[in-house]
Amino acid sequence: MKTIGLLGGMSWESTLEYYRLINEETKHRRGGLHSARCLLYSVDFGEIEPFMQVDEWDQISQILVKASRILEAGGADFLLLCTNTMHKLYETIQEALTIELIHIADPTAEEILKAGINKIGLLGTKPTMEQDFYRERLQEKGIDVIIPGEQDRDVVHRVIFKELCLGKYDMRSQQEYIRIMNDLTAQGAEGIVLGCTEITLLLKKEEVSVPVFDTTSLHAVKAVERALEDEIPGE
Repeated sequence: MKTIGLLGGMSWESTLEYYRLINEETKHRRGGLHSARCLLYSVDFGEIEPFMQVDEWDQISQILVKASRILEAGGADFLLLCTNTMHKLYETIQEALTIELIHIADPTAEEILKAGINKIGLLGTKPTMEQDFYRERLQEKGIDVIIPGEQDRDVVHRVIFKELCLGKYDMRSQQEYIRIMNDLTAQGAEGIVLGCTEITLLLKKEEVSVPVFDTTSLHAVKAVERALEDEIPGE
């Protein structure tokens, strides 16, 4: 079994979900008392978020590159960046490493295409929804992406940072998210990507009328597949 490196803390609420999902999937695949071999570096999100507010991405990059190199030096065979938004820095981090950084949008795109879907609605932080770094990764694979209107993007972003990252789950916010997703569906979205690792803490797939693609879960499953890919069944 390969060792999974987890670069988390953005927020720790969703990083906890990564750890749970990875170990549950490992147990499901290997049975018994098996769990995942992993290393976790959890950053202080309170130091990073202010840089986001003023678009100081170089400062964030320095923090994440340093953390990634520590995980590599510690013995990680590959890394997961446990957040969608910070994949804005994917190329910079990957270039600083000699091991693979698995992009969160790749297993998401695989699942979308497997479902025969060509047009999705995307929810996430404002950078994820509004900037090209995430949408283009999906579009390059032939997937059209639509996002909420400006006011609804503000709602989605606010709930993530003011509630979900702080462990708060408000039923009114859940209903607002469902309304926004229904609006995206009315615009032609055949499925919805939960493009923020915290959103899965608020919503369940069965609450939405179209297929929902939970990036946290898909990323975690891909990590387990990669960790176990060289093992011989039964050993």
